[in-house]
Amino acid sequence: MDEKTLRRDVALANRIIERFGLSNAFGHASARIPGTNRFYISTRRSPGLADETKLLVIDTDGKTHSGEGTPNSEFWIHARIYAARPEVNGVVHAHPLACIALTQIGEPHRVVHNQGGAFAGGVPEYERIGLIRSRELGDLVAQRLGKGVAVMMRGHGITTALADVRAATVAACFLEESADLQMRMLAAAGGDAKRIRAFTREEAELTGGQTGPSVAAAGRAWEYYSAVAEQRPLGG
Repeated sequence: MDEKTLRRDVALANRIIERFGLSNAFGHASARIPGTNRFYISTRRSPGLADETKLLVIDTDGKTHSGEGTPNSEFWIHARIYAARPEVNGVVHAHPLACIALTQIGEPHRVVHNQGGAFAGGVPEYERIGLIRSRELGDLVAQRLGKGVAVMMRGHGITTALADVRAATVAACFLEESADLQMRMLAAAGGDAKRIRAFTREEAELTGGQTGPSVAAAGRAWEYYSAVAEQRPLGG
């Protein structure tokens, strides 16, 4: 992928998480520059205002190499995940409300529909409260994520990490959709989590292989999310 396309993808990913309600004034998406320890990330502003011509280039040690403006204070999430996971080329950090609600009622994420199959391996929780504004805390998030696709951050939000920023963005959207469905089911069941018919591991792996973000991101899901993000107004 050429530099222009990668920059555009980063800006679009940021706008997608804002337009689809995963974040508002805060949140950020990034993409590794292929074959390096550096990544593109937006400046410290709403992800809905991301501009491909105004991205920063930061490395995994937190040094800014190019671009003008102040980096997001939680750029360490991206930096240390890229450092820990050489196969990861896209990271998204957002604050979707259903995911946050799950963490605050002590309910683990469960696979309850096809798109949730992407998380068949489970979604670990980073329990520490507060922003990730240091290398050390970034390392803790990366450790909690492990080799997984996503981590939920208690009272804070989520972080997804995949092979490219398109897949990471689609995964973030799928995780919030899944958490929202789980919350609706829990309410409909009168708060009795045992009544939720979660997928088995085998069922989740089946659907994850059919509709997961790495599959869907290459075509329909990314095409849809990006097209809507281009048409929907800021805050819409």
